[in-house]
Amino acid sequence: MTNILLTGSSRGIGAAIATALTLPDVTLVGHGTASGIPADFADPAGPLTLWNAALEQLDGRIDVLINNAGVFEANPLDRPHDEWVADWERTMRINLTASAELCRLAVRHWQERQSGGRIVNIASRAAYRGDSPAHWHYAASKAGMVAMTKSIARGYAAEGILAFAVCPGFTMTGMAADYLSSRGGEKLLADIPLGRVAMPEEVAETARFLALAAPASMTGGVIDVNGASYVR
Repeated sequence: MTNILLTGSSRGIGAAIATALTLPDVTLVGHGTASGIPADFADPAGPLTLWNAALEQLDGRIDVLINNAGVFEANPLDRPHDEWVADWERTMRINLTASAELCRLAVRHWQERQSGGRIVNIASRAAYRGDSPAHWHYAASKAGMVAMTKSIARGYAAEGILAFAVCPGFTMTGMAADYLSSRGGEKLLADIPLGRVAMPEEVAETARFLALAAPASMTGGVIDVNGASYVR
């Protein structure tokens, strides 16, 4: 039995990942007010609270951590300086710092158990391509997540600790749908050679593969799911 902790499992990509991992040999603990353990990642105490509660539910063993929770909130440059900085720090704490804390707890857990484990971080195309002028913070947080993933992969592969990242482009979630409509959906779709945004199930299938089936030699890999809107 594989025990998995999935953050941000209430909706969108997270809910699709939870569905993809509804398997006979998987026990999954979700995070979110609608789907699992509630924990506010804007609160510095949130990640550790979630980790400890998940460990308790999973009888003291977590095999896979999937960091999916995140926010995508506009932060225009013409806002008052203090407000802009506060929203920058909020996005960094939720998208990157909380994920880093959980990755650290997972690595230490697997080191103590000498068991190995897997981390799957849901990042974004924005990590490589950047984002709009109102979303510096979002792009920076996802670039940090990719760099962190690669660092974990390089640092702990010899201990059987594997780390992967997924970089979706626009995905048909509520978060992306609002952004598409606010920035002229047809124009943005024209930038995607596939002709459509990704479906949550496509990202979820990628996460499922990395969590359960990807060969160990793939550790450090970053998988793009963006309809060829950004290739590298």
